Amino acid sequence: MSICLAIGTFALTLADPVVTLSWTHSVEKVTWEEAWHVTATGLTLRQSRIKGSGAGMEPGPDAVLQDGWWVSPGHLDVPELTLAASGATEDGWTLCGDGNCRVIGAEMGAPITLSPCR
Repeated sequence: MSICLAIGTFALTLADPVVTLSWTHSVEKVTWEEAWHVTATGLTLRQSRIKGSGAGMEPGPDAVLQDGWWVSPGHLDVPELTLAASGATEDGWTLCGDGNCRVIGAEMGAPITLSPCR
């Protein structure tokens, strides 16, 4: 069974409902990764990983250090996820699903919303 993820103005059909979203913090220049499970009604954060810490990027209280990454289990269910580019980063977000990755939001502009297709 496949699931559909709306990414701004286009849609992505996924065989595996888990996608990974990663980016580099605009000030601290450290990598952040999140694994999200897409359902028919929203997105569930499964895990977050931070390659360091700093301003606004502190690991959660339940994070453990694994191979240089602060890893935390997910505790969040949302109907949609809005990504807003600050213009201060060199790249956008990398979204990976079904073994394919694509960069989204590389240019400053309107926020991008990730949500189940409706």
